[in-house]
Amino acid sequence: MSRRTRAFALAFMAAQLTTQVEGGDWSQWRGSDRSAQVADFAAPAAWPKKLTKKWEVEVGDGVATPALVGDRLYVFSRQDDEEVIRCLNATSGAEIWQAKYSQEGVNGPASGYQGPRASPAVGQGKVVLVSLHGDVSCYDANSGKRLWHNTEYSGQEPRFATSSSPVIYGDTCVAQLGGEDSGAIVAFNLSDGSEKWKWTGDGVAYASAALTKLGETDVIVAPTSHKMVALDANTGDSLLEFDYSQGRYNAATPLVVGDLLVYAGPQRGTSAERLAKAGAKVTTTEVWQNTDNNLQFNSPVVANGAVFGISQLNSLFCINTATGQTAWNAPLGDNNAGDAGGRGRGPGGPGGPPRLDGEQRGGDRPQRPEGGAGDADPGRRRGGGPGFGGPRGGGRRGGGGRGGYGSLVAANDVLLALTPASELIVFAADQVSYRELAKYKVADSPTYAYPIPAGNRIYIKDQNKLTLWTVE
Repeated sequence: MSRRTRAFALAFMAAQLTTQVEGGDWSQWRGSDRSAQVADFAAPAAWPKKLTKKWEVEVGDGVATPALVGDRLYVFSRQDDEEVIRCLNATSGAEIWQAKYSQEGVNGPASGYQGPRASPAVGQGKVVLVSLHGDVSCYDANSGKRLWHNTEYSGQEPRFATSSSPVIYGDTCVAQLGGEDSGAIVAFNLSDGSEKWKWTGDGVAYASAALTKLGETDVIVAPTSHKMVALDANTGDSLLEFDYSQGRYNAATPLVVGDLLVYAGPQRGTSAERLAKAGAKVTTTEVWQNTDNNLQFNSPVVANGAVFGISQLNSLFCINTATGQTAWNAPLGDNNAGDAGGRGRGPGGPGGPPRLDGEQRGGDRPQRPEGGAGDADPGRRRGGGPGFGGPRGGGRRGGGGRGGYGSLVAANDVLLALTPASELIVFAADQVSYRELAKYKVADSPTYAYPIPAGNRIYIKDQNKLTLWTVE
């Protein structure tokens, strides 16, 4: 191992430790620090045969991940012709309040997904939502009273509708709004919705922004339609811009661990670059690029100093951060899992409808698949060619073996992978080999939202329901 890569690995692990969130809140997209890491999940020494279902609540259609703050859950969904935000008791599932407003559905290639995509963000006693069509709304987190509503970009959206989740930091909310050719990153005052700043250097894509700090400067790092940009979070000034064309879809949220930027996408693999503040700008230095596995509809996560992700070929992979090399690849879930009862195709695959008892499917067995090349090598470049097509119409909504959909959460020494086929897979955060610890069926319809682990609880949002499972 070279001195450079050893130093990078040590810095990466140290930065990861400093960015892990304490406590059990998951207050916005990918958690309170947007890293998909949780520190307080109580992983058992031996995983049980079954998870325990505590409650299940009908909440409406949508793929937005709920927010968890204290003992309250905030769930954003669609019912009939309205978008609905609900506040639930996180222990009992009882509704505390709900608010709703009329919202037109989606036409064209995205019409198979009528619910909201953007996850709610909670902070300063407020809940911020971004609708399918780009409206921004803010509600009082305790009462559900609407405080302000911005429609400047209403009806201006990318092809598959507005998907980027808002960011809350301090008294500011940042949202990516508009269409692919003409859009903006806009900062609002949380108190009244007035505009603080606006960046209009590119249209928007589908990925959500990350938030970090470089020196004394708070920085928003965001994939846009054609670029990766870093903006001063307080002024909107551009600090860094580089080409990040991925064809039709930019959907993977970047990771910022300390001063290290890890980003991925279709047809370009995963890259790690070091960020440095240089006067009024930010510079980057490439540390490594790995083109073995391409990502499109999910975002990578770091655990125990390694990068984990789900490739377009629907395999889990691990990248050794010291070398930038692929440590291992493993098939994700049941490649014949079908649609888990999704729209347009009826019940799941050959095994019939999924189990609803949270029972393991083939867990507690170490697996050591051989590492592989994964997707085709697109060469060392930041931009890439066209990505794979997204969901269309009322057809198949994904499954265990297609498309690279799914979500990963790092919980100390384990990772939780949730597939669209409603399989929750627990595996070790191990750079040596893939070791599956447990596998459970956790819903009877597709699961595109992130699982939310907290304490011994795991919250699962499927197509229409929110369920609390516990590890006992």
